[in-house]
Amino acid sequence: MLSILDRYILKRYLGSFFLLLLLFLPIMVTVHIAEKIGKILSENAPLGETLIYLVDFTMYFTNFLFPIFLFISTMFFTSKLANNTEVIAFLSSGVSFNRFLRPYIIGATLICLITLLLSAVFVPSAASGFNEFQYKYFKKGNDLSTTNVFRQINDNDYVYVSNYQPSNKTGYDFTLEHFEGNELKYKIYANRISFKDSIYTLSQYKKRTILENREIIRTENRLDTLLDFDIDELTPVAYAAETKSYTDLNEFIALEEQRGNANMNIYYVEKYKRVSIPVSAFIFTIIAVAVSSVKKRGGMGVNLAIGIAIAMSYMFLDKVFGTIAEKSTFSPWIAVWTPNIFFAIVALLLLRNARR
Repeated sequence: MLSILDRYILKRYLGSFFLLLLLFLPIMVTVHIAEKIGKILSENAPLGETLIYLVDFTMYFTNFLFPIFLFISTMFFTSKLANNTEVIAFLSSGVSFNRFLRPYIIGATLICLITLLLSAVFVPSAASGFNEFQYKYFKKGNDLSTTNVFRQINDNDYVYVSNYQPSNKTGYDFTLEHFEGNELKYKIYANRISFKDSIYTLSQYKKRTILENREIIRTENRLDTLLDFDIDELTPVAYAAETKSYTDLNEFIALEEQRGNANMNIYYVEKYKRVSIPVSAFIFTIIAVAVSSVKKRGGMGVNLAIGIAIAMSYMFLDKVFGTIAEKSTFSPWIAVWTPNIFFAIVALLLLRNARR
């Protein structure tokens, strides 16, 4: 059962968070419109599509920035409590610091659960709309090219291209290997492969067929043919993982691993962030309370300055480790959770100091 203290702090905690969202989001959307209005008008983007895009943009970035909003709002109202000596009054009445912290943890749990639901179900749809609009109108002409693509397209066939460009459905240095059991039966080479109207066109085509006692080599300057795979399966778009629900993302990762995708870390980073970002609500709440519950000579401004510095540090570490994992063989789990682990230790140290 919630006490009067719990209800009072919980109401301020949630109210401050949602108020900050309502104040900041219109500013964020306005700045984005001002930045993109030129391209929107030059590309004649329909009004309906643009409005839907702005809704998707708002949800997409709110999901990433919510820990920062939560942190700053908690710092703000807790600093206000401290400046009004309300925190001292609570603790002087015999309430322990842990008991004082309880409504904050309840609030963080509610925010965490809401964010988990949004990131698992609703944000993927917003990410899909946001990215599709970006590449349709803002990044028109930018190829989502992918290098060194190796795929297993069925139980017997393996495909490789050194470079694939989804925008014009063209790949270079194409190779198809067909196995039966562990034996290579034939291998197809082409300097270039393109797809149009259900037909594959192979340039500088060469097929090497391996028989029991000899090999047959066939060459063509150009060959139009049918192949038993969809060229779009060579590589998903860069933002594919962001557009899938948590269940679909797990299935997608399993399928990509089976196909031999060499860029799996990108998808694992997205998967782990679906949990790590909501969990950060607890970490930032504890840091905010520990820092701002003590009345400082500089007032609320000092607490907010400290809060913004900590928030920016978290975003910096999150971006750096995420990029390292996506571009290398570094463990994506460690990369995603390192900022949370580091700031969890900071939170415990600050909490220990605040209890004194």
